[in-house]
Amino acid sequence: MTETPVLVVGGAGYIGSHTCLQLSQKGFLPIVYDNLSNGHSEFVKWGPLEKGDIRDRTRLNEVLSKYKPAAIMHFAALIEVGESVKDPPSFYENNVIGSLTLLSAAQAAGIKAFVFSSTCATYGLPEQVPMDETHRQQPINPYGRTKWIIEQALTDYDAYVGLRSAVLRYFNAAGADPEGRIGEWHTPETHAIPLAIEAALGRRAGFKVFGSDYETRDGTCVRDYIHVLDLADAHVRALEYLLDGGSSVALNLGTGTGTTVKELLQTIETVSGRAFPVDYVDRREGDSPALVANNDKARQVLGWEPQSSLEDIIRTAWRWHSTSNLLG
Repeated sequence: MTETPVLVVGGAGYIGSHTCLQLSQKGFLPIVYDNLSNGHSEFVKWGPLEKGDIRDRTRLNEVLSKYKPAAIMHFAALIEVGESVKDPPSFYENNVIGSLTLLSAAQAAGIKAFVFSSTCATYGLPEQVPMDETHRQQPINPYGRTKWIIEQALTDYDAYVGLRSAVLRYFNAAGADPEGRIGEWHTPETHAIPLAIEAALGRRAGFKVFGSDYETRDGTCVRDYIHVLDLADAHVRALEYLLDGGSSVALNLGTGTGTTVKELLQTIETVSGRAFPVDYVDRREGDSPALVANNDKARQVLGWEPQSSLEDIIRTAWRWHSTSNLLG
């Protein structure tokens, strides 16, 4: 049976590459479109790589014409909150102008199904925990705002252009392919689990905890960590849902379970068998005390169920970071 082509924009990155792995296992051919600014050609293992930028309409038209994909999955974004505050123009150029250029190319190519990588950062500060999809969207940084702008655009494209979309709002993606083929590889690294694992491996001096006086069970921030392959599974289910004629939908992707920073560090120490220095410093501006997903809607709409525990996440991340020779 011929594999169904799907254009995976940003497919050489962390979540995009794991989704390509899942797509290939489900009978799809992932066509990766990536400028490799944050992605890695080494991660493109399950279909062709077409180099290009989402702001380059001519290049997008070429690739869409060449492969005639059934749908587009869009992962290509600048994602670091701190960087978005320092350099908002880059985030607006890539995340907004780039995404709108991609949407125009999709419309011209007759694409009717679009899966969008979004974020719980569109909600802003939590008014209740766990958060469901009806939570007010009031982002507190340029990163969250750029994602929210595209969510609003997709609502209009659905209503007036006939482009149906699945907006997937991630909580904290973590972990790696259990076979160690791909994993989390950011330069520079800013995510908690890789930073702590690097500290346990002796690759950095220690781990900083920002704030220990929050109103949480141990004073540190609470986050909802979800295995990247559970995220990838939800993306493929969302794609199949749209291709089967499903209506546009926005869904939270998290486990519904919150983990404090202290609990996270304890789990990493237990899994790795290594202690490492931890430094408690002042709170970081813009950090929410708790971000946890209510994922009931994703379960109902997609029949999706996260499979991996926090220990699974740490185990697969530890294997990737401790054995991969791709990391400096």
